[in-house]
Amino acid sequence: MKHVSILALHDATMSCIDSSYQILNRVNDFLKYQGRPHFYKVEIVGVNATETLGSHLYRINVGNTIERLPKTDVVIIPLICGDFTRVLEHNAAYAHWLRTQRRNGAEIVSLCVGSFFTASTGLLDDRRCAIHWAAKNDFAQLFPRVQVIDDTIITDEDGIYTCGGGYSYLNLLLYLIEKHLGKDLSILASKMFEIDIERKSQQPFIIFIGQKRHGDEEVLKAQDYIETWSGDTFSVDDLCKTLHLGRRNFERRFKKCTGNSVIEYMQRVRVEQAKKQLESSRKTVNEIIYGIGYKDVNAFRKVFKKFTNLSPLEYRRKYA
Repeated sequence: MKHVSILALHDATMSCIDSSYQILNRVNDFLKYQGRPHFYKVEIVGVNATETLGSHLYRINVGNTIERLPKTDVVIIPLICGDFTRVLEHNAAYAHWLRTQRRNGAEIVSLCVGSFFTASTGLLDDRRCAIHWAAKNDFAQLFPRVQVIDDTIITDEDGIYTCGGGYSYLNLLLYLIEKHLGKDLSILASKMFEIDIERKSQQPFIIFIGQKRHGDEEVLKAQDYIETWSGDTFSVDDLCKTLHLGRRNFERRFKKCTGNSVIEYMQRVRVEQAKKQLESSRKTVNEIIYGIGYKDVNAFRKVFKKFTNLSPLEYRRKYA
């Protein structure tokens, strides 16, 4: 049996805590029906006997406190909301306990932006971390030692798990069940809760948001130029010439400030323009591609697939 502690962090979402509690306990029911013993003992754990969650929307009576719980096998860090710097300060009392549990061999399961708290303890330093695409820039600024991943839904770093945005934490729970009890139980949970077990990537959901909180005025001008240009495609040399910048130094500064190469930034902006038109216009795919400045249709289709994991036509069918 594994003891699972779901932390009742300040500003955590109640739905995330309840879903984790219900799913793992339901797995115990599946095992019972199969004549097998329970595997999970699940407790909601807090600093105090009563915790306030969801920006004071809820009060919850916890089953145990970190002071009374010296050892656990699995710690689930729920999704947290609000200003992340403030939320981390409010939950600082959990940090030492979490590091101790990890040293004692506990698995750490961070749900969506719960990874902000896990990273604040240093446990994600020099590890990969999946994070909601919309929080990627904030996360990278706060935790430069963590390798941010925004294309996959789940990372598993030697028993420290993270997942991408929103309700993808349900996929992480299925992954955890599979690691503990095998594929059959994971598939059964997927069917009973109607969770799509095949979701592996965040890419179809990502809306590209360029990092602009870097303070480099010339890089900001370049970003604005790329984002507002509505003519034919242009090269990096064209951009540098327009802005009177040397290419080598500019490319280095641009990558440092935005996390993207200039070419990649151009491509991602054009993909976003195409996505919006695929969602709302009646233009053909080729008309959209030509309209955003690409002359080579096949080249753009490859770029689109790279960043969305879908073809333009598949994207239209999914979101139009």
